[in-house]
Amino acid sequence: MKLAVLATVGVVLAGAALADSAVVTDVKAQKSGGTWSFSVTIAHGDEGWEHYADGWGVYLEDGTELGYRVLHHPHVNEQPFTRSLNGVKVPAGVKQVLIVPRDSKHGTGDGFLVALE
Repeated sequence: MKLAVLATVGVVLAGAALADSAVVTDVKAQKSGGTWSFSVTIAHGDEGWEHYADGWGVYLEDGTELGYRVLHHPHVNEQPFTRSLNGVKVPAGVKQVLIVPRDSKHGTGDGFLVALE
């Protein structure tokens, strides 16, 4: 019985953690010609229009924004989810970028560092 209760508490706590800031769980970056495409997977406990992951951006380490993907609706029943942004111009010589998620209640979450090869 204790094991079942602890498992239930763990599931509830995991759901509560997802309801906080959005988290980037995976990024695939691909160069095509002079621009980059980024496919970003985000986990967030979207609760509906009041609180959902509403975007993510590609940034240089100094905070310069290179591109931003707006997420136009909640993904309550699709977690985690992946969306792409194409045509991002990354300056020559840049070896890594930060992907920073955002949600409508907490603002920006932790950055996810991506090495560009």
